[in-house]
Amino acid sequence: MFDTLQNRLQTTFRNLRGKGKLSEADIDATAREIRVALLEADVALPVVKEFVARVKERARGEEVSQALNPAQQVIKIVNDELVKILGGETRRLRLAKNPPTVIMLAGLQGAGKTTLAGKLGLFLKNQGHSPMLVAADLQRPNAVNQLQVVGERAGVDVYAPQPGNGVGDPVQVAKGALDEARKTLHDVVVIDTAGRLGIDEELMKQASDIRDATDPDEVLFVVDAMIGQDAVRTAEAFLQGVDFTGVVLSKLDGDARGGAALSIAEMTGRPVMFASNGEKLTDFDIFHPDRMASRILDLGDMMTLIEQAEKAFDVEQAQKTAEKLAGKTGDFTLEDFLQQMQAVRKMGSLSKILGMLPGAAQMKDQLANFDEREIDRIQAIIYSMTPAERQNPKVIDGSRRARISRGSGTQVSDVNQLVDRFFEARKMMQQMAKGGGIPGMPGMPGMPGMGGKRAGARQQAKKGKGKGRRVSGNPAKRAAAAQGEVAKPAADGASAFGFGGKPQADGDIEIPKELRDLF
Repeated sequence: MFDTLQNRLQTTFRNLRGKGKLSEADIDATAREIRVALLEADVALPVVKEFVARVKERARGEEVSQALNPAQQVIKIVNDELVKILGGETRRLRLAKNPPTVIMLAGLQGAGKTTLAGKLGLFLKNQGHSPMLVAADLQRPNAVNQLQVVGERAGVDVYAPQPGNGVGDPVQVAKGALDEARKTLHDVVVIDTAGRLGIDEELMKQASDIRDATDPDEVLFVVDAMIGQDAVRTAEAFLQGVDFTGVVLSKLDGDARGGAALSIAEMTGRPVMFASNGEKLTDFDIFHPDRMASRILDLGDMMTLIEQAEKAFDVEQAQKTAEKLAGKTGDFTLEDFLQQMQAVRKMGSLSKILGMLPGAAQMKDQLANFDEREIDRIQAIIYSMTPAERQNPKVIDGSRRARISRGSGTQVSDVNQLVDRFFEARKMMQQMAKGGGIPGMPGMPGMPGMGGKRAGARQQAKKGKGKGRRVSGNPAKRAAAAQGEVAKPAADGASAFGFGGKPQADGDIEIPKELRDLF
């Protein structure tokens, strides 16, 4: 969604790197590039002007002029200002003191309100609530039927007393839904209203009547994130018509430029509360302005990644796996590997998961071309193995590999590749778990507190087939040798940490290339 903006900003910041001090010309050039980037992303012009003015003002201040790294300070300023225009703080749903909590959805036709009603219902259900969806869109053909199907998929009850298709009074349906919710003990009511094909005064009046009749705790304006500049005009019309309390961005996974997300909160003063970024009912998240700003700047979204991992991974199972990798309770097997892979699949698309990592923008092409079916092939290969083969892959010989490839519909080379990579990965993970450092990095010691061997405990080179050092019988030579030991530079102690190499001048420690690459 934000690829255009992300690419532009990355180029802008790249030009600042290496500058010890920013001149007035540097600041003006950076501001100009940011302005172009925002306009290309379809951000509303008033928002762009305000944003660039604030960035320039702060960039000329002491926080940049006295910074050790001006480029990083400018990135921080842009990040802070992005968070501001995205709403500042995460806004949660306001729940009624006396149930049911009433949530009304409004927006243009085609914005995805009906599907979003199902996503919101599933989200509330997973939060421990008992939601009920209300089919108050009686205008659009089959809208009622669609909501019933979506509700069934989400496992949420649907109140649909009228068939729709132009038949029935939506205001009466909404009022009746509140009575039904109280009788059936549903604590949240989500009202799906009719969409408009533009700023339709009659349908806007209908939405206003539903609001007056139900007095909702939240009115959520659902907007298609791909409609660009028009999103602000539409949002302002709905703000006057129904006075919504929050915004939901749908279709954030699209390929549009995403200006709507950066404009609506600033222009309307209403926060973006939720974001829908896929077709599945689970592709629905609370909108965090700080996390979205980090994604735009390619700084990653580790908090969302951690939260998804906490939902997908079983803590007890993860602990058992960690103990196996540390060599405490047997070997890490293909069975364990399969369980871990399935847990990762629960987190969603792997390309989306990897996209949350810092620097993911640098591998966009690889992520875009990533074949999710590769994981299905790996699962098929493992499922084609016997329990004994999964527990001990070393027994998989040539004939077994041929049988497994036939059973999984793959090539023998695929089976060979999986088994070989498994052994390599297991060796690396076990070494890291035991604190033995990272394979392929000679001399890198175990991490502190991880139980690895201290590099200083290495065996010293032996001379003369293990005999002690020869001492000369000449007193002059003995004195010279002793003097040489005393004069031996202390910097050579770097070898105790696995670095080795020639003694360095003060403050100039040579770090192995592999370690520099890792950093």
